[in-house]
Amino acid sequence: MPLNTYTHGHAEAVLRSHRWRTAANSAAYLLPHLDAGQRLLDVGSGPGTITADLARLVGEVVALEITEEAAALTRAELERQGIVNATVLVGDVHALDLEGLGGPFDVVHAHQVLQHVADPVGALREMLRVTRPGGLVAARDSDYGHFSWHPASAGLDRWLELYDAAARANGGEPHAGRLLLAWAHAAGAHDVTAGSATWCFATPEDRAWWGSLWADRLTDTALARQLVEEQRATPEELADVATAWRAWAEHPDGWFSVLHGEVLLRS
Repeated sequence: MPLNTYTHGHAEAVLRSHRWRTAANSAAYLLPHLDAGQRLLDVGSGPGTITADLARLVGEVVALEITEEAAALTRAELERQGIVNATVLVGDVHALDLEGLGGPFDVVHAHQVLQHVADPVGALREMLRVTRPGGLVAARDSDYGHFSWHPASAGLDRWLELYDAAARANGGEPHAGRLLLAWAHAAGAHDVTAGSATWCFATPEDRAWWGSLWADRLTDTALARQLVEEQRATPEELADVATAWRAWAEHPDGWFSVLHGEVLLRS
């Protein structure tokens, strides 16, 4: 199956965001179900900060990335943190090689993955297939259509419009959060627990961080290049949208909420 283009890419502005993620702020719904005897597959491990946290809670982790470039990011973080019970492999969630992965898993985890893959239902089906009977599949994805902010900003409205168009042009689903339960049912899961959670950026420090990283993503990143190449925006318009992000971050009343859908599937 052809793979989608990863809309965000791996520029510094993207990695700055992804390296902020921890198991506590990005996988809290899963943590009560983990123990030291488990074997866990982390699909789409990215820069590896969540992977490292999970590795400290279970017996063994296999981290999976779609390219060697992305896998190298995970390996570097695991090495930096001194994690020794994790292996990083390159593979496709649409066609998981159970033998190559070392057999079935107690837990399969994917954070912000299904919104980017070509076939999210097929991916969930594969994740269930490599989970042992009675094991757990956990998936969490944001829902861009339910992001909310204050004060109102035409620039941020335009940012969301541009991101949505770029993600869909790459075959992604930026509204994935609200669809996780439906995708789980379509994948054949019968024992599903669905929920939601948010990130909220409202302090001056959080606003400065969140606003600057999105402003920077509108310059020299894969997303910025795509928007210009596809003639969805000019560099000048992207600069204006980046300015709107910085203005939002500097506003004393600035508030931004990121909604995530979450599902736990029992195999």
